[in-house]
Amino acid sequence: MKKYSSPPIGIIGLGAMGGAMAKILIKGGYNVLGFDIDAKKNINLKRAGGQIAASHQDIFESSEISISSLPSPQALFQTANKVELKNSSGARPIVIETSTLSISDKQTAYSLFAEIGIELLDCPLSGTGAQAALGDLAVFGSGDKPAFDLCLPVLRTVSHTQHFLGEFGNGSRMKIVANLLIASHNVAAAEAFVLGVSAGLEPQLIYDVISTSAATSRMFEIRGPLMVSEEYNTATMKMDLWQKDLEIIGAYAQKLGVHAPLFEASTKLYNEGIAQGRDKQDTASVRAVLEEISNENRKKIKTEV
Repeated sequence: MKKYSSPPIGIIGLGAMGGAMAKILIKGGYNVLGFDIDAKKNINLKRAGGQIAASHQDIFESSEISISSLPSPQALFQTANKVELKNSSGARPIVIETSTLSISDKQTAYSLFAEIGIELLDCPLSGTGAQAALGDLAVFGSGDKPAFDLCLPVLRTVSHTQHFLGEFGNGSRMKIVANLLIASHNVAAAEAFVLGVSAGLEPQLIYDVISTSAATSRMFEIRGPLMVSEEYNTATMKMDLWQKDLEIIGAYAQKLGVHAPLFEASTKLYNEGIAQGRDKQDTASVRAVLEEISNENRKKIKTEV
């Protein structure tokens, strides 16, 4: 195993979120050691001033604190299964697990990492890849409090707000609540643009006025510019990736017996976006989905008249 000049912060998964956090940490003066199965992402980290790990094993044996940002529960499970730490009398390595996964998958991962001597924290993030690049994230942390406190300097570097929410899994519970609101707020913003434009208002004027009024929301402010420009191909959250989050929310609400009519109505529109071939577009393209439905409604009205 290669020796590093100081204990680096490990980054497992260098996608939109992990790669952005790696760069923020490097700018913040941290020694960053990253690994991704995509060689191009490893090269991007090296160009940013980070170091490329030989494997997950290398990260866990070199880093006291690591961040994982992975696309699926299988990727997280495989990370644990590929590691066998040597017996050590030192403190257990800590992994800040930031992926959006079901609570049951997080619990499985917690057990897998505990078996190899690693303390896993459940710390999903609120924000997009673009926000991550600016350190404009909120952390929903849960798990071992002393371990979370040790990670606070790192978390403060990559986020503007760090919440500790108690027992392991509460972070993911809060992320489900947040994503339910995001799903509905994004559709509400799109609906407002479609109504306003249909009434003869300019999209930019709608954004400028509403974003400074009591009617605004964070989703209106973040996705509104994309809805104004109708440029959806540079995605901060792709429609197909968003489907995973929608499934997690829906399954959890169903498990708890929660009636969520606004969420269910919003989900139908995202599904319609997929059916229209918008799977790689930003979720802001739900405005285009509503435009198409509205155009069909207008045709019916003209036919009836």
